[in-house]
Amino acid sequence: MKFDLLAHDPQSKARAGVLTTDHGTIQTPIFMPVGTAGSVKAVHQREVKDDVQAQIILGNTYHLYLRPGLDTLQKAGGLHKFNGWDRPILTDSGGYQVYSLSNTRKIKEEGVKFRSHIDGSQHLFTPEGVMDIQRVIGADIVMAFDECTPWPCEYEYARKSLDMTHRWLKRCIQRIDETEPLYGYEQQLFPIVQGSTFKDLRVKSAEFIAEQGRAGNAIGGLSVGEPAELMYEMTEICCDILPRDKPRYLMGVGTPANILENIALGVDMFDCVLPTRNARNGMLFTTQGIINIKNKKWEQDFSPIDAELGGYVSTFYSKSYVRHLFHASEYLAGMAASVHNLTFYLWLVRSAREQILAGTFREWKERMVKQLMVRL
Repeated sequence: MKFDLLAHDPQSKARAGVLTTDHGTIQTPIFMPVGTAGSVKAVHQREVKDDVQAQIILGNTYHLYLRPGLDTLQKAGGLHKFNGWDRPILTDSGGYQVYSLSNTRKIKEEGVKFRSHIDGSQHLFTPEGVMDIQRVIGADIVMAFDECTPWPCEYEYARKSLDMTHRWLKRCIQRIDETEPLYGYEQQLFPIVQGSTFKDLRVKSAEFIAEQGRAGNAIGGLSVGEPAELMYEMTEICCDILPRDKPRYLMGVGTPANILENIALGVDMFDCVLPTRNARNGMLFTTQGIINIKNKKWEQDFSPIDAELGGYVSTFYSKSYVRHLFHASEYLAGMAASVHNLTFYLWLVRSAREQILAGTFREWKERMVKQLMVRL
């Protein structure tokens, strides 16, 4: 895996680069559609590739481990072969699911015992086991096993959790370094900075993660309910410490404004369920602002969803028609809205990249943050 920085914005910390993997190159900054269980919800792989123009997608260790299971994935030849996606894949280690399953899990030094949300069966995730699972899944980028603390969080809990996450990281590194990929291509481990919203813990964690010398680094534990300004403050602290020559991945973020502001702080990679989840509820992101397509004002608006965006769905279907689909409870409603929102998100990071390369990102970002978050 190789990361080349091509440009820095002169008026911010935004960067444009190219991340090269065995499954192809990724132009950064980039947004990764979330394909939790091996599928970007309601979107065909062909649409993710050709219409959305995604360069990398995300899968989830917890969900794929439970279903379809490791035996099926290994016999298929890994997730790429199983779902037909021939570009890079990143797998989240399941740490966030551990966080979200707070009522059905127990965290100990060994790892995390949890009950399956599917059938209630008991399982144990250890740092070593999670590395082995991600070897079987076969993602190009695998994430370290960590604990994502809630917000708000007591300082002492965050401190103890961070220390354990760092101990778990050393175990992840040892396991990934002593094992080999199963399918003949490289897999790289990204550690995750934690520390809640405490500056000293974030500094401590970012310094520890930087010392590990891995191919890339992630920032976790944000966008879990804290105010946006706190997120930006913690992100900037981490980006100022993490190596400049390695990609930086901010996990689970976020709105169009969140993405642009964090690009300005030096983040290269993003993922979030927001574009597809909101799409299924009728919220459409456009180049002019945000639309609730279910509102009556769109009932007889026969203009395209977003004529300026481009892409098949965004320019072919009218606002009136998509509104009708939602009110008729047609499956196509969520499908069309999901493709549109993902197309918008990939357009957003592609446009940001163009502005960084041109040296005009900051002024453009200030204008777009206001424009894109207007409710139409």
